[in-house]
Amino acid sequence: MRPLRVVQYGLGPIGLGIARVLLARPHIELIGAVDVAPEKVGRDLGELLGREAVGIPVVPNVREALEADVVVHATQSHLHQVESQLLEIFAAGADVVSTCEELAYPWFHHAEAAHRLDVAACEHGVTVTGVGVNPGFVMDLLPVVLTAPCAAVRRVVVQRRVDAARRRTPLQRKVGVGLTEEEFRDRAASGGLGHVGLPHSVAMIAAALGWEVGAITDRVEPVLAEGGSEVAGLHQVASGIGAGEERIRLELTVAVGAEAPTDVVRIEGEPSLSVEIVGGLHGDVATCAIAANAIPTVRAAPAGLRTVIDLPPIRCAG
Repeated sequence: MRPLRVVQYGLGPIGLGIARVLLARPHIELIGAVDVAPEKVGRDLGELLGREAVGIPVVPNVREALEADVVVHATQSHLHQVESQLLEIFAAGADVVSTCEELAYPWFHHAEAAHRLDVAACEHGVTVTGVGVNPGFVMDLLPVVLTAPCAAVRRVVVQRRVDAARRRTPLQRKVGVGLTEEEFRDRAASGGLGHVGLPHSVAMIAAALGWEVGAITDRVEPVLAEGGSEVAGLHQVASGIGAGEERIRLELTVAVGAEAPTDVVRIEGEPSLSVEIVGGLHGDVATCAIAANAIPTVRAAPAGLRTVIDLPPIRCAG
């Protein structure tokens, strides 16, 4: 069986990380690289990766890339920013694995856009899925899977603590590192700060467990550097409220110097259980791996907009 032909669309830190993984996979043939940045167009992908040339010049438009089975899409976080890009890929006849956070589970917050994408993907006979570590795995898919041995589930709580010093600069900006507290609160009030996708993870869990949630709340507060007024990051809580009770609670702390990074999932039910990933998952590394690992699964899935709870388990087959 021939390798799957893949194009990498978006060559920021995550896109380049995915490309690096793909180039090492024997069942993947990376045939194209797309990015609109003028300083990247025309350069060999290997140069951007800091290695020898790989014979893949960066082009500014997916139409200029060679024919692909799958496009791995890693450009923006919000659905309205990427919808036209996704539609263009569909028209080229390629399946899509995307790291767009709002695409991980868009049916609650972006139902109209989700419907448009689903219809368009079906019309072109392709599949599109949003993947990543968060959303897409540690704070939604993993807790859903951990309910398998439970006869009943009353509440799901996930706590994720990340040291922002170990993460890429764009993420540090997203969580407000270096701002004053006043600047942080002004930007947070306008929606300019916070982790994109946390409420979408709440919606995914609720859908997977068949729970009705009347409201999903999302609160962001600054984490101040020790002994100063400068912001080191944020503490964000997203909750799913049903029948007047908090059924789902997702707590995310991303801050420079955050002590004891960890991922903890607690299922309150029959039986209750608690699972910890000591040290936590490194979001950038894990997202790149998940995107690469998802390619065969998405390629084999029925046409349309699918989420990770619709698919068979994604696994490492490198």
